[in-house]
Amino acid sequence: MERSSLEFKLPDTHEEGKLYVVDSLNNLNKLNVCPAESQHEEDNTGGTGESMAGSHASNQRLFLVTFVLTLTVSLALVSFVIFLIFQTRNEVDQISSRLLSEKKNIEELKKLNNIILKHLNQSRIKEKNSAYS
Repeated sequence: MERSSLEFKLPDTHEEGKLYVVDSLNNLNKLNVCPAESQHEEDNTGGTGESMAGSHASNQRLFLVTFVLTLTVSLALVSFVIFLIFQTRNEVDQISSRLLSEKKNIEELKKLNNIILKHLNQSRIKEKNSAYS
């Protein structure tokens, strides 16, 4: 005789535990072997199958709403980050252009300073020469 995949060798347990395990195996066997009978039992118990299907559909709707909401929030955050990147780049460009113009101004001031120092040195040399004469 073939041995069913649901038959187990039960370990030594108390009688109540054995009865519970056997009952559980019988219920599992009924679900696997006789799905039509379990459907009739669900119909007789007051439509628990319908409530389970309704809760399953409700869970799917809840998952879908949560998923769409998460995607929307993620899209908003990514858009905000891209906006901040562009703003930062614009600010860095403005600061760079200011620094370049300030660098040019500083170089011009150095040139003017050198011209003034040369002129002062030449005028002092002339004053010293006129004082010796």
